[in-house]
Amino acid sequence: MRRRLLSGTAIRLLPALLLIGLALVGPVLAPHAIDTPVTRPYAEPGAGAPLGGDLLGRDVLSRLLGGGRELVVSALVAAALVTAISAVLGALGALRPGIGRVIDRTADLLMLLPAVLGLLLIALAWRDGGRYTIVLAAVLLGVPYAVRLVAGAAAPIAASGYVEAAAAGGERLGHLIFREVLPNLRATLLALFGLRFVAATYLVATAGFLQIGPHPPAADWALMIRENGPGIMLNPWPVVAPGLLIGLLTMSVNLAAAALTPQHGRKAVRP
Repeated sequence: MRRRLLSGTAIRLLPALLLIGLALVGPVLAPHAIDTPVTRPYAEPGAGAPLGGDLLGRDVLSRLLGGGRELVVSALVAAALVTAISAVLGALGALRPGIGRVIDRTADLLMLLPAVLGLLLIALAWRDGGRYTIVLAAVLLGVPYAVRLVAGAAAPIAASGYVEAAAAGGERLGHLIFREVLPNLRATLLALFGLRFVAATYLVATAGFLQIGPHPPAADWALMIRENGPGIMLNPWPVVAPGLLIGLLTMSVNLAAAALTPQHGRKAVRP
């Protein structure tokens, strides 16, 4: 039974690992330079270009292989930062209700800001930030939603007997957060990481589509969709292929996070 569960987990992890690995090593596997034309514009798939050419005749396959690394890394970093910051703030708010109310009201205010508008404001304030601007925007726009979720999940744990016993025993706040509350939120945090990765991927892709961060001739999946939209009837692959990869990436990471989620998130109450 245990072997069957492990094999099922491995199968659900495999698509995410393959896609992330392909995005990371893709630039090395690209058969052509990403900025060198190899065929005519919007050429159909052929021997020299299996997915045809883009608007300038560059190899679509090479640009696909070279255009996913920065998107994947940016989304992973943003999702990890949002999950970590929200975990600490949510646990802190559950343990200290006065601080929790301040965190909740601040999160409510930040949630009023639309994602695209927030992205544009941060990009205008930090024009030379490049990918750092996008990651910062994904973190600032993602934490308000995530911290409310973590705070709600942490509240019953903070009120449980073993946490109250640890607090009465003189344990410091840091010990209560990192040793008592957060270990019991593994399931919530893994699910949150998957959700925030999806949100970060879409925000990074939106930034690329709006040319915030990557600029031509950079190979970026979202930028490929924007650039090659006018020629979709001539060769759909420069638009369809990166869109499919973005969708498959988000779904596979969500499946992986669900597969790693423990069945029992809370530990037994200690005497």
